Amino acid sequence: MSAPAPSPLAIVDVDPSQAPARQGEVLTDAALAFIAALHERFTARRDELLTRRAERRAEIARTSTLDFLPETAHIREGDWQVAGAPVALNDRRVEITGPTDRKMTINALNSGAKVWLADFEDASAPTWENVIGGQINLIDAYERRIDFTDARGKSYGLKPAEELATVVMRPRGWHLEERHLRIGDRAVPGALVDFGLYFFHNAQRLIDLGKGPYFYLPKTESHLEARLWNDIFVFAQDYAGIPQGTIRATVLIETITAAYEMEEILYELREHASGLNAGRWDYLFSIVKNFRDGGPKFVLPDRNAVTMTAPFMRAYTELLVRTCHKRGAHAIGGMAAFIPNRRDPEANEKALEKVKNDKDREARDGFDGSWVAHPDLVPIARASFDAVLGDKPHQKDRLREDVQVSAADLIAIDSLDAKPTYQGLVDAVQVGTRYIEAWLRGLGAVAIFGLMEDAATAEISRSQIWQWVNAGVVFENGQQATAGLVREVAARELTSIRAELGEEAFAAGKWQQAHDLLLRVSLDEDYADFLTLPAYELLD
Repeated sequence: MSAPAPSPLAIVDVDPSQAPARQGEVLTDAALAFIAALHERFTARRDELLTRRAERRAEIARTSTLDFLPETAHIREGDWQVAGAPVALNDRRVEITGPTDRKMTINALNSGAKVWLADFEDASAPTWENVIGGQINLIDAYERRIDFTDARGKSYGLKPAEELATVVMRPRGWHLEERHLRIGDRAVPGALVDFGLYFFHNAQRLIDLGKGPYFYLPKTESHLEARLWNDIFVFAQDYAGIPQGTIRATVLIETITAAYEMEEILYELREHASGLNAGRWDYLFSIVKNFRDGGPKFVLPDRNAVTMTAPFMRAYTELLVRTCHKRGAHAIGGMAAFIPNRRDPEANEKALEKVKNDKDREARDGFDGSWVAHPDLVPIARASFDAVLGDKPHQKDRLREDVQVSAADLIAIDSLDAKPTYQGLVDAVQVGTRYIEAWLRGLGAVAIFGLMEDAATAEISRSQIWQWVNAGVVFENGQQATAGLVREVAARELTSIRAELGEEAFAAGKWQQAHDLLLRVSLDEDYADFLTLPAYELLD
């Protein structure tokens, strides 16, 4: 790294007696100076873009529609390509996702997947222990000094380097702040903390390993937000004295507004772009959030009823593949969240067949790779893509010029022949309560009813509850979605959990807090933009 520019160091607002182990290795003076430099140059722009999000949401509430941007038509019509993929990101047929705890770091790198999404975002509750510990674990992995022994005495270590997955790190979204790092009286955005510490400590390490600092960018809502990231990348590479284009970024298209700006997002990042990902769960959350008061035609049915074959979801994924391949970028498919259950072979076989069908469809549609949440799913996803790709690293030569998607197609929610059900309400309360409780204990990736869930799960759950109550949905059993009914279901769920766990285990958890928070963000008249904002205030 070059000498830091003159700037005040970030203030570490942590009781030294409570500091995570080895914190000093991460929060060096030089690293903090880099964080301060990022904050001084870019936080004000981030604030402006958050204001712009609110303005756009108000416009959607007024018009109940979205369209491709007329002012950027020249970009969509232009002849341009993103930079070619580096060798380490050329073949991405299977990617595994997960938090950066020590065991997961080892297992993900060893999983046989081509890429590991090392997640500081939705799969990781942002406790200070997780923020610092995740950075330590990645440094240790690159230095090959990481191991782990579980409570049963089973030891974990890394396979040979050539067998390890390539790391693509996901920082927090723009809306979150890191209260433990401040410049003056202002908290630093969590995205800059996560990106800055990882880049500062690992950029040169990764270059020496023949790879580079690669990132997944979450919750992006517009091409202007992509432009901000691109400017951060340019600054960071100059600061570190490494070549421009060393950083590569894959953008999650997981907001409905970003779906209308895919080409513009790639264009803004074209020297650093390596692809787009179809982040299906947050995408549904974004649709509900933005069109939550748009009337009956925007009311989503139960989450499990919204499959990837729904017409508006097909429009989204096929447009993503066409856009990526038109511009020379990788198109990465959505999450298979199923967790194998060896205790129930029959149910396990049915679930694995669903995963196979999902990955077969993505490979046939032209995706170049896809996500799984469990190592046992890696071979299944790989077989689906091997069958289509063969020895080719990707299928970017499939331009999908047959795909024609209109602005209306992307929000044709009423094209789905399904309605909200009473059981869907119960499921939303159950999953939302159980996930929030785990999150408040510092867990971001949680096994619930056979699926690996992350923060998007709770966001969908509470957003659908809010929408159904607001719309006065009447379920198939004749009951209407009301605040009173939601409270009744939530109280019954809390009683059920207490009986399931026993009084002592229940009291040791954060169940009452989770119950109260779910009701707050599901029933308050003022809809919270992100559940994690009020939840962060409760996080130890």
